[in-house]
Amino acid sequence: MRHPVLEDGTAVFGLVDACKPLDLNSRYLYLLQCSHFAPTCVVASLQGEVVAWVSGYILPHHPDTFFIWQVAVGEKVRGQALGKRLINWLLAQQRGIHKIHTSITPNNVASWALFRSLARDWGSDLSSRDWFEHQSHFSGRHSTEVLVEIALPTQGVKQ
Repeated sequence: MRHPVLEDGTAVFGLVDACKPLDLNSRYLYLLQCSHFAPTCVVASLQGEVVAWVSGYILPHHPDTFFIWQVAVGEKVRGQALGKRLINWLLAQQRGIHKIHTSITPNNVASWALFRSLARDWGSDLSSRDWFEHQSHFSGRHSTEVLVEIALPTQGVKQ
């Protein structure tokens, strides 16, 4: 586990592309995340290959809130709680964070399971509400994104 570098951008793009139902963004975005936002992202590699990725950022107007944007775990390393380990590692690197936000589509079973499991591990409640609406925000071209909030443990997240 490590923060990404610019050269990881193309591999991250390929990983996310292989991890349906995640939304694939432009290569340019992943290059920016692996460079400008590297301190708030993490990759896991296996024998030199990027096999998992978590991206996020600190909310500009709420510096105590960390938004987890994408969690991608490659097929060959699934079932090992790698997504949880990456999120915990990443949050342990941050200071002054008291809660996380993420957004999940209603049908993304793996993401719901991951974040419910994190909430249980942290002894926190998971709250959610519709955020970006299917029709009004996405013109019917994307499922509603549900905003999820989980408070972090008062002693912080352990790696």
